[in-house]
Amino acid sequence: MAAVGFLVLAAVVGGGLDMSRAHKAENRLQAACDAGVLAGRRAVGTNGFDDAVKSEAGAYFANNFDAERQSSSNVKFTPTSDDDGNTIAGTAEADVQTAIMTIFGYDTISISVACSASMGVGNSDVTMVLDSTGSMGWTLDAGGPTKVSMLQDAMKNFYDTVEASTAGGNARIRYAFVPYSQSINVGHLLKPSWLVDDMEIQSREPQYETTVVETGEVAGWGDPVYSTSNGQSQVEEIGQGLLNGDEYNKKWKCNNALPNDTNWKNEGGSSTETGTSINANGQEVTTTTKTTRQTRKTYTCVREERFNNGKKVKYWAPQYTEFARDNYEYEFETRDPVMETIESEVFSHFVYKQLEYDVSAYKKFSPVTTQTGSGGTDVTSTWPGCIEERDTTPAASFTYNSVVGITPVSANDLDIDSEPTSDDDTKWRPMWPEVAFYRSAWVNSWGGGYWDLTHAHESDTGGQAVSRCPQKAQLLKTMSESAFDSYADSLIATGNTYHDLGVLWGARVSSPEGIFASNVNLAPGNGGNVSRHLIFMTDGAMQPSISIQSAYGIEYHDRRITANGSNHHTRRHNERFLAICEAVKAKGIRLWVIAFATGLTDELETCSSDDSSFLAEDADELNTAFQEIAKEVGELRITQ
Repeated sequence: MAAVGFLVLAAVVGGGLDMSRAHKAENRLQAACDAGVLAGRRAVGTNGFDDAVKSEAGAYFANNFDAERQSSSNVKFTPTSDDDGNTIAGTAEADVQTAIMTIFGYDTISISVACSASMGVGNSDVTMVLDSTGSMGWTLDAGGPTKVSMLQDAMKNFYDTVEASTAGGNARIRYAFVPYSQSINVGHLLKPSWLVDDMEIQSREPQYETTVVETGEVAGWGDPVYSTSNGQSQVEEIGQGLLNGDEYNKKWKCNNALPNDTNWKNEGGSSTETGTSINANGQEVTTTTKTTRQTRKTYTCVREERFNNGKKVKYWAPQYTEFARDNYEYEFETRDPVMETIESEVFSHFVYKQLEYDVSAYKKFSPVTTQTGSGGTDVTSTWPGCIEERDTTPAASFTYNSVVGITPVSANDLDIDSEPTSDDDTKWRPMWPEVAFYRSAWVNSWGGGYWDLTHAHESDTGGQAVSRCPQKAQLLKTMSESAFDSYADSLIATGNTYHDLGVLWGARVSSPEGIFASNVNLAPGNGGNVSRHLIFMTDGAMQPSISIQSAYGIEYHDRRITANGSNHHTRRHNERFLAICEAVKAKGIRLWVIAFATGLTDELETCSSDDSSFLAEDADELNTAFQEIAKEVGELRITQ
């Protein structure tokens, strides 16, 4: 009887112990199953639920379930997906070896669990601040795609991933874009009253000289210059006959008897005629022509014959011939034309200097004409939309703290949230490429010399400043896939790298307290909270220039960043950049940074939120970085 009681007690106690061990193993199996599907869902990329995803899920399951420690055998994990990876389900099973119940013939206890993970997006606002500088137009390999085309592909895949996670839900996803280079194209987003009406621009002014210019019309004629000449008409024969009745038997006797030929002599009166004409030289010529008839006679001996008493007698006889012609005497009065003249202002040269321009029409996108073309000719231009920043201070360092914000506080340009007042120092300026010119001077050096920028306030030499304007920025809004893709495809690569401008305007379009607060704070229809993300993507380090036109004018002349226009200006832009990054993060905006085909500099890493920076060396890694961010935006979670 005692033996039977012992067996019953052993069965009860042993069964409890073995069931407790099985329950612990089941909990561990559930945790491993959850880890597996989470890892699998995180691994889903553009290829959907493929073998790589299954392998990743299996590896995480295996790493989280130690069969030996759990005294388990026949362990099996099976991940599946009915929607190509948006939701990954899993089942796991194992046999747990018994310690006590084996004496009763129960060697194992079978356990099984199910798990599931999906991307379930809440409401999210995503601002993409995108490096659109000239180097984005380069390729990583000869003949390969450009970096901007790689970015466009990664952006589209990002959209697809987030969009898939919203399927069947009511989450609101909005996108804003801030392409940046040496300025920001936000003119269409700003009220005209937020921009100044007059601004100073490093430019050039045409200089003119007063000269007398002939109109081409004749006003009169000068004093005459007299000259004469003469001429004759063609000579014509008017008569001929024997001179007298003399006869000579010898020619020489006849010749000796001939009178001399007469000279030309006037015959009768003269006639006069006057006419005026313009010659080939444009002179007025008055010609008076006097015509006189003239005649003359010539004499010669000719052989004649006659009959005398029936006999032919030959002899020599004198003969005259009379000629006539018209003799012309010309008198010319030649007068030079006196041309009509006017005084005219003729372009001489340009003076390169700072000028004040009325931009009240230009800032409203109306065409405006200036005399800044070659030789002072008219140039008509319309504002592309890029801006020059508000007034600032050329401080050496900038910091942020939650009490006073960014210091120095006199830097209006770094004020993320404040709306401009009536004070022009708080307003933006339209960047005007067609009128922006730098000043230069010749610098003598050994072996010759060279042209360089000059600190002089005026110069007779200079050149047009390089000015580049990226694609228009966009405020937060929901977008269809075609609209998103169209915007991505519109990105262009041009200009220099000003990270501070990019993150500054990314902050402005994302800030709930800023000038676009009504847009940012637009409540979603589902009533839920909104998570805010700013993705900052660049392919290079800060690269400002002192000679181009940027959002800070022509830095060498305007000196808004440095006191002398050049010293440490890159470092100072980085100081501004880091201060703005801290201000962004303080607003609860997660700041992601992707360094594409460039080093992840200390500045870039410091700028990012914790665990939010990526180094992408090629297109695949760029896509991976965007996918990782998409999964965070998509709030990857266990659903079962």
